[in-house]
Amino acid sequence: MINCNKCKYFYITWEAYQPKGCHYFGFKSKKLPSLVVLETSGKECQAYRSKDAI
Repeated sequence: MINCNKCKYFYITWEAYQPKGCHYFGFKSKKLPSLVVLETSGKECQAYRSKDAI
């Protein structure tokens, strides 16, 4: 499973009802963005880029 916390597109919104976000896909969610992508597309997130690779 992809760890969004290590992805350069992941961010914290500080909104109580949607605390996690993805800059690449442009959405906020209560769940980790990688889980939302998996649930909606049936595939693991293809946008993941490691923060270490920057």
